[in-house]
Amino acid sequence: MAWMYLILAGACEVAATTVYRYSDGLTRAWPTFGLVVFGVVSLYCLHRAVSLPVPEAIPVGTAYAVWTGVGAAGTVLVGIAAFGESADATRIALLVVLIGSIAGLKLVSGT
Repeated sequence: MAWMYLILAGACEVAATTVYRYSDGLTRAWPTFGLVVFGVVSLYCLHRAVSLPVPEAIPVGTAYAVWTGVGAAGTVLVGIAAFGESADATRIALLVVLIGSIAGLKLVSGT
């Protein structure tokens, strides 16, 4: 269950950064509201992932690294797919390393 919360937290980070793009420097009400909502849900899910009973909880260092990694990787993928950002070979290779690192943290976390 903790990993589901953590992945949801990362997905909300991706949604928050995507909505932020439309907030025009936090001057547009609905995108700014969406940013706040997704941000709060993201932090709540991160909290749940690390505060479940000990055998199921994810260590906070691992959870934070995965949360930021999922958010970063997801945001890059949204940028490439939806906003025409660069998908050059170096960027993709580094994205693969990032995703591999996230998977590696899951494998060694013991939860």
